Amino acid sequence: MKRIVRFSAITLLVVFMLMQFYPRANKNNDLNTAFNINRIHTVPDSVQQILKTACYDCHSNNTFYPWYSNIQPVSYWLNDHINEGKKELNFSTFATYPLARQYRKLEEIADEVKENEMPLESYTFVHRNAKLNTRQKIIITNWTNMLRDSMKNNYPADSLIRKKK
Repeated sequence: MKRIVRFSAITLLVVFMLMQFYPRANKNNDLNTAFNINRIHTVPDSVQQILKTACYDCHSNNTFYPWYSNIQPVSYWLNDHINEGKKELNFSTFATYPLARQYRKLEEIADEVKENEMPLESYTFVHRNAKLNTRQKIIITNWTNMLRDSMKNNYPADSLIRKKK
């Protein structure tokens, strides 16, 4: 029995070490700001700071990578997580979204923050400063509501509704 456990442990260690030579996932670092949300909407400094701290690592094209992101298989797990987050909402490409999607995403941001769904608990466990307090949640919610109201006032109502296929 001890031999099997020892063999298994050695095998796992060798596999882990070999994984370190496997190419790392591409880093999410694109400094192009041409389509950032702040190009088309007003983002106050207080909101921008909250977004950078609590959202941008997974929901933008510019992620800050901690030291452990260089370890396999963590690198691929983080990359997959970031790609999933960007697919759902990407502040770096927000200006490319149709109006209806922008309008809906702003509503979803407020809902996710109010319901403590975002930022994810797995993210705030490691990034303690990303955990939003009540004041920050109110700031984000008020900002998204203000933007949605502004969109309602400046665009035809039917342009803010997603067309059914």
